[in-house]
Amino acid sequence: MNIEDLDLGDVVYAAHTIVDDGSMPESEEGEVLAEEGTRGVIVMKGYVEEDPGRSVFLVRFEDKELNLGRPIGCWIEDLMAPEMTA
Repeated sequence: MNIEDLDLGDVVYAAHTIVDDGSMPESEEGEVLAEEGTRGVIVMKGYVEEDPGRSVFLVRFEDKELNLGRPIGCWIEDLMAPEMTA
């Protein structure tokens, strides 16, 4: 399945460890936002205004207690669909 085909509420996984690049409010640059393989849910989908072909996803990843964290902006290459993890 193509990540672009996913929609709000769909489950995804972090394709690699996602680290704050300095753009996340209330976080420090370099802070780990999601470990590789962490399960999350898409809560918003959009695109970069300057490049409408570049999709961005807001994903809430689970913490160690399986609670959903705050939304994190992710690129397609940051995410894997469930069948891509098998």
